[in-house]
Amino acid sequence: MAPNMTQDVDIARVAALVGEPARAAMLLALGDGRALPAGELAACAGISAATASEHLRLLRESGLLSMLRQGRHHYHRLASPQVGALLESLMLVAAQQPPSGPASRVAPRLQAGRTCYSHLAGRLGVGLCDALIRRDCLRIDEDVARLTPQGLAFLGEFGLDMRTWERNPTSKTCIDWSERRHHLSGPLGVALLRRLEQLSWIRQDLDSRAVSLTPAGHRGLRQRFGNWPED
Repeated sequence: MAPNMTQDVDIARVAALVGEPARAAMLLALGDGRALPAGELAACAGISAATASEHLRLLRESGLLSMLRQGRHHYHRLASPQVGALLESLMLVAAQQPPSGPASRVAPRLQAGRTCYSHLAGRLGVGLCDALIRRDCLRIDEDVARLTPQGLAFLGEFGLDMRTWERNPTSKTCIDWSERRHHLSGPLGVALLRRLEQLSWIRQDLDSRAVSLTPAGHRGLRQRFGNWPED
């Protein structure tokens, strides 16, 4: 008889925790890696503070969330990048299912651009990946992105510290749940997000993971990466 894998890895318990709508809403609100207070997470989920407190306790005890204390204030964040990757994978699968209700008003903004734990996703993230491929800076094999010598030079000129990738010119990719194509994750995705923030080329919404290009970002991406759409 085949062994019962759930005796060793309790997938069902994790799935049940993530699958509850209020908990799912709070986890997705934390998907950009930020730490948020319980009150803000309660508002994201549309539930009372007391109900949110119980949900957050369960998520902490399961290892999906961690809590930070700053004086009298408590903040919650995803416990690891693996939890962020889990949420994106679930979004990819969920996006292929027939809708069960009206579309979220925030969905178009998230599809245009968003943070995925610590890298860019949506059309913005996919567009950066596509632009690097067009310039022969990047080649993708399954879920591994490999920088070409031209890519190392191009991104170095763009302001990234390329010493890490000179030794090992690879990084990871994700299949974007809204675009169904690759965006960059791993260290290279993190570095690109930080560089765009340093240049003030992107602006993050205060109340969601949505990210948009600033006017300077539109100009800069067209000048640096070429053929960048207007919207």
